[in-house]
Amino acid sequence: MVIAKAWVLKKHFDGFPKTSDFDLKEIELPNLKDGELLLASVFLSVDPYMRPYSRRLMKEGDIMIGTQVARIVESKNPAFAVGAFVVCDRGWRTHFISDGKDLRLLPSSWPESLPKSLALGTVGMPGLTAYFGLLEVCKMKPGETVLVNAAAGAVGSVVGQLAKIGGCKVVGCAGSDDKVAYLKKLGFDEAFNYKTVKSLDEALSKASPDGYDCFFDNVGGEFASVAINQMKKYGRIAVCGAISEYNDSVPQKGPYVQYPMIFKELQMEGFLVTRWNHRREEGLNALLKWVVEGKVKYHEQVTEGFENMPMAFIGMLKGENIGKAVVKV
Repeated sequence: MVIAKAWVLKKHFDGFPKTSDFDLKEIELPNLKDGELLLASVFLSVDPYMRPYSRRLMKEGDIMIGTQVARIVESKNPAFAVGAFVVCDRGWRTHFISDGKDLRLLPSSWPESLPKSLALGTVGMPGLTAYFGLLEVCKMKPGETVLVNAAAGAVGSVVGQLAKIGGCKVVGCAGSDDKVAYLKKLGFDEAFNYKTVKSLDEALSKASPDGYDCFFDNVGGEFASVAINQMKKYGRIAVCGAISEYNDSVPQKGPYVQYPMIFKELQMEGFLVTRWNHRREEGLNALLKWVVEGKVKYHEQVTEGFENMPMAFIGMLKGENIGKAVVKV
C-alpha cells in the first residue's frame, strides 16, 4: 500500500498567493490493475501559468495543477518498464497511478549527464514556448532586433538564446542586477534592470535606438504599454504571459494600444504552446540538440523537499528564481 502526499488548493488566491491557501493531504493509493503503473514524482515544476489557471480550471479542494518528471516504480503495463522516466501533468503529488496514456517518455537521445529536470524547463514546456513563440508568432529573421522581458526566467532566457542562434540582436530586461549579469553571460547584446532605470522608455530607446522588430512579452502591464511605442513599422509582438497582472485584485488600467498598432501596422498575437502539440517532438529534439552542443545554456533554481512546493511557487511569482524553478521531491 502506498500513501501519496498531495498539495490541494484550500482557498482560491486573493491577490498574492499565501502558504495558508494550500493544504497538504495524504491519499491511499489502491493496488495496480492490469495495464496500470505506479509512479513517483522526482521533480515538480512551478510556473507562472498556475496562478491564472488555478482560477480558470480549479475549484477549492482540487490538487494543484502542474507537471512533473516521474519514475515508474511498479508496472503492470508491458509498454512501460520499471525505472523509466516520464513527463506528465498530474499536479502537485508525490505518487500516482496511470494507465500510461497521459505519459510522455523522455527522448531516447537524452544524455545520462543531463539533469532530467530540464524536461520541465529548457527541454520542456518553457523551451517549447520560446521556440514556437519566436519562430511561428514573432517569425524572427536574421538581422532583426528582438526584445524580451522577464528575460532571466524559464521562457525568457531561452527566447534570448534562440534569437541569438537565429542571427538577431537581443535586448533583455530583468528585475535584479544578478539577473542582468546572467543575461550578459548568456550572450544577450543588451540587458538592463527595469527596477533601477529612471525611465523604461529611455532605457529601451538606448538599448536599441532604431526600435524593435520583435517583442516577446512575458510581463504585460506597464512594460508592454511602454514597449509597444518602441516597435518598428510592421513589428510583431508575441503575447506569452502577463505576470505583472496575475496577482492583481483589481485589474490594471493601461493606455490603449490602437494608435501604435495602426500607425506602425503592428501584429500582436497571443498564444498557448499547446497549439503546436503536433510538433512537440520537433521542438524538443531541436532544444535538446542545442543544449548538448552548448549553444543553449540553462540555470535551475532547485528547491529541495515536496513540503516546500508552496514556498517555491510563491518565490517564483516574486521573481526570486534565475532560470527555471523546480522542486526536487
